[in-house]
Parts: sequence; C-alpha cells; structure tokens
Amino acid sequence: MNLTGIHHLTAVTAKAAENHDFYTRLLGMRLVKKTVNQDDVSAYHLFYADGEGSPGSDLTFFDWPVGPERRGTNSVVATGLRVNGAKALEDWQARLDAKGVRTEDVREIDGRLTLRFEDFEGQRLFLVDDGGKGPSHPWDRSPVPADMQIRGLGPIVISVPELAPTAVVLTHLMDMRAEREYRLDDRTVHVYAMGEGGPAAELHVKIEPDLPAARQGAGSVHHVAFRTPDEASYEACFEKLQRLRVPSSGPVDRFYFRSLYFREPNGILFEIATDGPGFHADEPKETMGESLALPPFLEPRRAQIEAGLKPLWW
Repeated sequence: MNLTGIHHLTAVTAKAAENHDFYTRLLGMRLVKKTVNQDDVSAYHLFYADGEGSPGSDLTFFDWPVGPERRGTNSVVATGLRVNGAKALEDWQARLDAKGVRTEDVREIDGRLTLRFEDFEGQRLFLVDDGGKGPSHPWDRSPVPADMQIRGLGPIVISVPELAPTAVVLTHLMDMRAEREYRLDDRTVHVYAMGEGGPAAELHVKIEPDLPAARQGAGSVHHVAFRTPDEASYEACFEKLQRLRVPSSGPVDRFYFRSLYFREPNGILFEIATDGPGFHADEPKETMGESLALPPFLEPRRAQIEAGLKPLWW
C-alpha cells in the first residue's frame, strides 16, 4: 500500500459547543467543515484543521449523546499534534495552564520534546516538536500566533494486548516499516513509519496486555485514517485487501475524499483516505466551515437534516 502518513483522526464528543470552543478558541485550529456524519445524519461531523484544511491536519469529531469512554486497550489512546520548536511548547504550556488545562511538564519522549494534556472530556492529546519539517499553513484568524499554531497530526498511539497480530497487518498488509521501540508509562511502544517517515507519518503501538478492552464514548477515538495520494493508489489498496481476503467496507465516496475502512485484529478501525478532492470542493477556501455543508448526495435532504440537528453556536 502506498501510504504517506496520517490523513485524519475522528473522535467522539458529547458536547459539540464546548468542543468547538476548545479546539478553535483555545487550540486555535480552524473549523474547515461543519457537516454531518454521512452514515448517521442526526449527528454533526466537525472538522478542525490548519488554515488550508490540508490532508494530514484534520482532527474531526462525531457529536453523539453518549457517556464517557471506558479506557483500555484495543483502542487509539493518544493523538499527536505537531508544532515547531521548544519555544512553541513552552508557550503552549503557559497558554494551557492559564486556561485551566492541566498539563504534564514538557519532556522528551521517543527523542522528541512533548507536552501531554487532555481536553475537557478526557481526549488524550500531546503536542510534539516536529522540527518544522514539511509545509505549514497557519490560519490568519486563529487566536494563536502563527509561529506556535498546530501544524498537523501525528504521531498516533494505539494500544493492543500483544504486538504480533497487529504487526503483521501493519508491515505485510499496509507496508509500514518497523523502525524502533521506546518505553512510555512503563510500557513498550513500537514505532511504525510510512512514506518519508517522521512524526506526521508514524503509528506508535503500545503493548498493554493487562488492561480490559476499551469501550467507546465521549473522549474516545472512533478511527484513524491514513493518507494515500490519489485514485490509483486508493484502488491498489482496495485490490490488496481483496486479494488477501481482508474484510472491508469497500470503496466509499465521502465527496471530500474517498475512503476505505477495515479493522486490525484487535478491532481498531482503520481508514485509507485519498488526499483529494479536499474541503474546498463545495465551499470557497475563505469561508469553509462557516455554514452547514452537505455533499451532493445529501443536498436533496437538507431541510430534513437541518430540522433534525440541534443548534450549536450560531
């Protein structure tokens, strides 16, 4: 599979208005798409990203009326948000502390300066210094200065009870590289890389055999998506899944990108997603996220969908 990095991560919130406030006003991300879950149109699907809505920068949320997550293994347990430099991390710690968000001290984890914290529902996040590698697209209306804005996603950390079944999927099916391992919270974490590697293209696998299975809820992660550049590479991914008889969703057109879903052996939901067409496919880049956007196949149901959605912040 031609996977180049993390595409997006989708999590769960039970408080959409507070979620919007935290990720746009506190973390300074841009709401680039206000839409609905295409499989459950009663629920909002909110996409936060960089100023351009670049693939690899979007952290998304389903708004569901659910109780809190029960933490455990067989789940995504931490989401990396990339920033540039030690100074940015120091400034972030001061900003979060001033807003009453509890943080750990900045410290080196896997050779990178890292700041761990949680959102108001217990979503586990960490800011990591990516050394400024790769493009940056600050949002000019962000309350966070451009030089400390979040540049994109990654690494992503998952928890499994044993390595071998997941490792087979990552290396033999998804063509990731096993690069190294490190210790975190008295656990061993194995690092797998895609494409050019680096924090934007890594999946970290934490081995936790003594934990119960997690139960999804508010503060949990629903799935993690990996980038594939174009239609040809996307079709090749599907063909490989078919050839190896791996159950999957089959091709799914999400309009903003094409998707393909399957589960690794512990039940964690993976998605392969194309880089394009992108979030500007139905809105000008300047006004993305300012109104409810529906893909063309849902547009005829707009009145019905809007009537079933609760008011948010506008």
